[in-house]
Amino acid sequence: MNTRRLILTIPAAALLLLSACSPLDDVQEWMKAESQNIRPSIPALPKAVEYRTVVFDALGRLDPFDTTRLDPSSQGFGVAEEMNELLQARLLRNNVLEKYPLESMELIGIMNINRQQLAAIKVDNIVQQVKVGDYIGLDFGLVTAIRDTEITLNEKVEDLADGILTDRMATLYLQTKEEGR
Repeated sequence: MNTRRLILTIPAAALLLLSACSPLDDVQEWMKAESQNIRPSIPALPKAVEYRTVVFDALGRLDPFDTTRLDPSSQGFGVAEEMNELLQARLLRNNVLEKYPLESMELIGIMNINRQQLAAIKVDNIVQQVKVGDYIGLDFGLVTAIRDTEITLNEKVEDLADGILTDRMATLYLQTKEEGR
């Protein structure tokens, strides 16, 4: 009997709920009234940035795509003669320290022999003495000064943007061992 009562009660409750709902016309009138009061708010567009043209003037500059710079026989090769002279001088010197990059060298000591300062440089378990005027490193590094804790070099490197050899200063510092090592 309980299930019969339940089955009869559910449709009666549904009818009661439907009768309690307001008619659809009220909802449509409310929507129409509200839609007349709505004002869209669109923000103003930002001001356009003024476009300025920039003129690229490459007159007097080297063309980065010019392959004649790489050919020693061409007229446009700016450093061929100077580089050739530096390489010829390197072959005549036959210095071991010119076959290694500066980064692989260690300055392990400074000494003063017969009033001339010398620097001891170690590379690949080879120790060489260097004085002012000697060349070391792959970039034609000329030793210009020897001080108590460093040596100063003047290297010749090619400036790829301009195609000329430029001077670059480099310093090799004295390597000291920390205690306990």
